[in-house]
Amino acid sequence: MTDINITYAQLLETNNLIQQNADETYWLCATRTVQESKIFPVSAYILFSYLNCFYRYPTLLRKIEAQMSAEEVGDRARNQGVKIIAWTLPCFYLLGREMLINWGVIKPTDAVADVAYVLDFWKRFQLSWHRNNGNITNKQAGHRAQIMPEQRLQVFHADAFECREGDPLHKAAQSFMATTAQYGFLVSCESRLTMHNHGPYKIADNREMLVRDFRELSEYDVPWLDGVGQNIPYNNLTVTMVLENCHINLLDDWGSFESEPEMRSEHMVAVGLYTADNLTDGHIPVGMGSKEELTNTFNDLTERVKDATGKLWKEMSGWTRDQQLDAGALTYFAVVKELAHIAGVYEVDDWMMIDERAERFRPLLNDEYGNLFLGELVGYITTPSQRMHDYTMMQHTGQPARALSYFPYSILDDGDYTKSVGPMRPGSSNLPPKSDRYRTSEGVLSLAEYNRRSREFVPSTCQDRYRFLCADWVKYHYDTPLADELFNLEQKHSRLLKGKGAGLLRADIEKLRNGD
Repeated sequence: MTDINITYAQLLETNNLIQQNADETYWLCATRTVQESKIFPVSAYILFSYLNCFYRYPTLLRKIEAQMSAEEVGDRARNQGVKIIAWTLPCFYLLGREMLINWGVIKPTDAVADVAYVLDFWKRFQLSWHRNNGNITNKQAGHRAQIMPEQRLQVFHADAFECREGDPLHKAAQSFMATTAQYGFLVSCESRLTMHNHGPYKIADNREMLVRDFRELSEYDVPWLDGVGQNIPYNNLTVTMVLENCHINLLDDWGSFESEPEMRSEHMVAVGLYTADNLTDGHIPVGMGSKEELTNTFNDLTERVKDATGKLWKEMSGWTRDQQLDAGALTYFAVVKELAHIAGVYEVDDWMMIDERAERFRPLLNDEYGNLFLGELVGYITTPSQRMHDYTMMQHTGQPARALSYFPYSILDDGDYTKSVGPMRPGSSNLPPKSDRYRTSEGVLSLAEYNRRSREFVPSTCQDRYRFLCADWVKYHYDTPLADELFNLEQKHSRLLKGKGAGLLRADIEKLRNGD
């Protein structure tokens, strides 16, 4: 779908999708952890990113769909384990709209077709991403993110190495995760956008699995990792953690989680390590041949990440405020750029530039205004456009407000609306130009070659023969040769499950782990 007819039914659905995101916007921004930085102008660059999203997302999503549908991108993203975009894609975009409405630059009746299309793309992508649990967001799933299919979870479960606090593997894994989280925090300009969690997945009555993804580690899209990340051999790494006597009771649409009791290092009792990108056939094990090999792999990667962190601090220490503002805004704006990589249509000027229409507002975004306005927009919900009549009770607070503005239905009669912000305009950046080097699972590639391979590659589970073989099909066909084929696709790199096929239960996996 490349455009949306402006009909009553479409406006009803669009306003419903706006409201779903409005409710979660307040809850996430006002009740989760506060994000601050002593180095970066975080509030200002977040606002800057919202503007860039509003002006560029409609064109960029249509460019993706000219090559690949949102639903197929969702299937590929689930296979790859791409960072969740449940909140970021629609809300970064809608908050940019809300800013411009408050400033009097646009009206709530402007860019109707653009907004309807962006939300429709998001809905279709999310339904595909969440197809194993039937929801659009983690919120709808009771703040759970159970994304992966059984056949992949069986491999993660089977091949995780047991460890206990104090032993070499446990120390190595914890050190790697702490070091890489800090590195990722700096890579993303002191935000959490390079780290993501999903799950929990039940392993036993007292065990759950949390899957943690670290992304953008090597030379890839952002120019500030050119040279800095050269010695990190993987751009994406996934750690599978089995937790004992620790229940993940909330995992939200930011990928943040809460647990009972609070998760501590001693709760991790098994661990695995994988890599995946849009050119891999699922998750590929890294250092998983033995417990000793995995320990050494974690230790080696930790030293490489520490070295890159030092180089990155040196790189960023010389940045001007405008460079900090650009880098932070582009990190936020480009949080969905992996969808363009999946479709093989990624271009630097699309994703690493500030649109000239957003650039107009740079002088407004000083630190004081950025902090105050962002607080009003996403925390207090107190801007003029968010005010509702006095009988209204907003979800979570009861105040007469709405976080994101609807489209008025009157436009169906009076025709007083505009459809679009128009095509994407030229962009600029104060950052150094990006080197033509992209770390992938197939080595360091030029962008042209990377796009070509992305367009040509179809993961096995996304090929026509297997794409629609879901959990409900497996339930009734687990004893068929085709089910064995499906499970063998995931098992081909597994230490314990290679060639086992379908039909295994979780208890069977546990027996294999115990050598029974």
